[in-house]
Amino acid sequence: MAGLKGGSGKTTLSLGLLGAFRQRGLRPLAFKKGPDYIDAAWLAAASGAPCYNLDPFLIGEENILPSFTCRAAGADISLIEGNRGIFDGMDLQGSQSTARLSKMLAAPVVLVMDVSKMTRTAAALVLGIMKFDPSLALGGVVLNRVAGARHEAMLRDAIKTYTGVTVLGAIPAIRGRGGAGMLSERHMGLMAYQEHPEARGAVDEAAGLIAKCVDVEGVLGVARQAAGIGGALPSAKCLPPAKRRRAKEKIKKGVAGGGVVIGVLRDEAFQFYYPENLEALEALGARLAVFSPLSGDRGGLGSLPDVDALYIGGGFPETHAAALSSNEAFLRALKARVEQGLPVYAECGGLMYLASHMELDGSKLPMTGILPFSITLEKKPVAHGYSIARVCSDNAFYPAGTVIRGHEFHYSRLTRLGDAGPDAPGVRFALKMERGTGIEDGMDGLVYKNVFATYTHTHALGTPEWARGMLAAAKNFRKKGASAARS
Repeated sequence: MAGLKGGSGKTTLSLGLLGAFRQRGLRPLAFKKGPDYIDAAWLAAASGAPCYNLDPFLIGEENILPSFTCRAAGADISLIEGNRGIFDGMDLQGSQSTARLSKMLAAPVVLVMDVSKMTRTAAALVLGIMKFDPSLALGGVVLNRVAGARHEAMLRDAIKTYTGVTVLGAIPAIRGRGGAGMLSERHMGLMAYQEHPEARGAVDEAAGLIAKCVDVEGVLGVARQAAGIGGALPSAKCLPPAKRRRAKEKIKKGVAGGGVVIGVLRDEAFQFYYPENLEALEALGARLAVFSPLSGDRGGLGSLPDVDALYIGGGFPETHAAALSSNEAFLRALKARVEQGLPVYAECGGLMYLASHMELDGSKLPMTGILPFSITLEKKPVAHGYSIARVCSDNAFYPAGTVIRGHEFHYSRLTRLGDAGPDAPGVRFALKMERGTGIEDGMDGLVYKNVFATYTHTHALGTPEWARGMLAAAKNFRKKGASAARS
């Protein structure tokens, strides 16, 4: 699914098609191009399976085909949602673009077009796509934000007459992002699936809308034209599902990975995790313990479970700051375990949680107090886009010199408390930004004891050192604990 620009309706169409596929008894699998957690969570909910990332920059072009073929092997149909405009990449040549990805996978493209306030011009745009890259397999067009029957008829006639491309559907103009009023927005894009008050209903509504307005059988016909079917795509070495289940059972029983347990904070506040990252930890033999620091009746804990390392992803801690702050027992427990040497890897929202406090609407809400910074939120993004960072000092997770490819997107900013900061005893920067903003002055990755806190989001396929570093840090901590117990 590709568009002429961001917000053209790709996610609405993708959600609806995934639901329509499932209604036909198919097992769909969703993939997302681009540095995106929020759309991916919606796609996962619609497909009933994890949504995997296929971003050439994040995971490396060399990993695109192996990751796709391995995961797609167990599905009846794969749907890949692109990002931004179809030819938009990181340079003039469109490297890392949606068009580039479609050709790497030999997958046809369905183009979603926002046709509001245009008629014949829509045909010119489609023709431009075709002429700009004749090698692109354009399988069809879906019209979005159509004003009415007369508008639709004019659009269909123009596109058929001037391009010959099949119009697969027409979605009426509806208030909201991508033409779907059921998908609410806020400062970082769509409201996250985990926080949407009627998430399941929104997915079902999208499925109903697309089933009514789009030729789903026609889309399936386009999918069957994929050149990859019939062996054109290389096979990948995948662990069969049965062996994968047995391997996970061994991990749960502590047979693999030396019994290492890595905790994962996952709830409405911390929800940004690539499934490949969690799977990479399990593949190395770690057992994951997922829990929540939110207080109240939503799975909050008064104490920290017995883990050998902790992974705190990004999310929206600012919208749950009061609940996080009120769980004082958990805040104290985590800080105490950090002082004992617990390895903690925190990305973006996780970094915010490790600060002294968060300043919101004139109030200061205490956080863990592990790092001597306060957090303030700006009205506009402080950093947004792909990033490259080089490890420049010792830490518990990465060897010096490691290059990390990732992305950053945050509205928050760190403020030093008095003279405290990277020059304070025991606190230092570990990442030098080669692309991107970081925390300040082109630096990122705050290190304190065995804590590594960064605004850079990392993907395990593009930075394999991350998972290996997590496991090594957890094993070292467990080993030290065992040695202390024996002494």
